Amino acid sequence: MSEYVARVDERDEVIALVDRREAIRRGWLHRVATIVCRDLAGRILVHRRPDGTSLFPGQLNWMLGGAVDVGESYEDAAARELAEELGVHSSPRFVFKFLCAGAISPYWMGLHETVVTQTVRPDAAEVAWHTWLTEPELADLVRDQAFVPDAREAFDRYRSLQRQVDTG
Repeated sequence: MSEYVARVDERDEVIALVDRREAIRRGWLHRVATIVCRDLAGRILVHRRPDGTSLFPGQLNWMLGGAVDVGESYEDAAARELAEELGVHSSPRFVFKFLCAGAISPYWMGLHETVVTQTVRPDAAEVAWHTWLTEPELADLVRDQAFVPDAREAFDRYRSLQRQVDTG
């Protein structure tokens, strides 16, 4: 079954509705919403993708997420992905977006945060394993070869933004 996404331009403005596989195959820009989950202690959820998944099998990530559906906002997509992948219902807070070169194809990444206070019930098709790490622990791990490549760039941008806010 086809999944349609908005093809967007370099300003993140919609120019067409396209099949997501076609967007990836042709390198067309589209939108992806990601979520950083923190617990009450401020630790960040890190997970390993299942070995049998088509994208980044067995690799680690510090974000959850997926394609933004046609007509859906980044925030709504982030909330939907959070519910689908972790069974958590929350309204993630938009942090920033950037044009990501992407390991598979380029896209606009909207990064969100949420504090998870509910029990996490990962979807085994999306999350094979998970744990909570402090930011210094995550900073060490994110350089590992087993980490999803796009997640490294997002982490660097996230940390940079945090430093700007802290010194702001």
